[in-house]
Amino acid sequence: MTPTTLSIERHGSRTQVIAWIWMNRPAVHNAFDELLIEELTQAFAQLDDEASVRAIVLAGQGASFSAGADLNWMRRLGAASVEVNREDALRLAQLYRTIAHCAKPTIARVHGAAIGGGMGLAAASDICVASTQAFFAASEVRLGIIPSAIGPYVVRAIGERQACRYFQTGERIDAAKAQTLGLAHEVVEPDQLDATIARLLAALMAGGPAAQTAATQLIRAVAHRPVDDAVVVDTAQRIAAIRGTPEAQEGLGAFLAKRRPAWYLA
Repeated sequence: MTPTTLSIERHGSRTQVIAWIWMNRPAVHNAFDELLIEELTQAFAQLDDEASVRAIVLAGQGASFSAGADLNWMRRLGAASVEVNREDALRLAQLYRTIAHCAKPTIARVHGAAIGGGMGLAAASDICVASTQAFFAASEVRLGIIPSAIGPYVVRAIGERQACRYFQTGERIDAAKAQTLGLAHEVVEPDQLDATIARLLAALMAGGPAAQTAATQLIRAVAHRPVDDAVVVDTAQRIAAIRGTPEAQEGLGAFLAKRRPAWYLA
């Protein structure tokens, strides 16, 4: 089914594609409602399943990346039962998990507002590139609610100590501060956003796709764990298993032959 809140672009060749997901509700600054949540979840899941897709960029049309929750949606939920609220919250949480667990590299292209749920999208993505004019906020407490669904991803990005401040104050975080906190990887002038993303995509295309998936799995396996015997054994097993794969053999062969590997997309 063709999405109504998104536009999806595919660039590249038949076998190697860069997918762009554009949130397309500019009149409401790409605010979340039930339909946007559903269509974003489906889009990421579908693109993750497409063998030809090498990376996914998430962006927003109009003045903002995403200004968080659509207030009409929130008002409807405020009048609904606890069970309806729980089911809706689970769908939102599933969206973030779908993005965060995507096997393909994901990049958030952030300009303007990235508030509440929009901040969560940036945090759930593997890489965040922000305009100097971008700003972030976990402003839910100012509406009498909490940043629950986005919490695991924002805390992962900025740490527990910083989250204690920003989850409680709801302060705006400018792009420079977001980079200092670890939320944004790069901050560039607005007219350099796409060039910067193109450079990152070129770097991603130089890596083996299966290796990139294995690398993100490695991060999840070792993050916040002591380097005990179990971790040592696990990491050894991971490299031992991947060395003999066709992709690894192609990568090593290409390096020794001083040529580009077969997966490289110029």
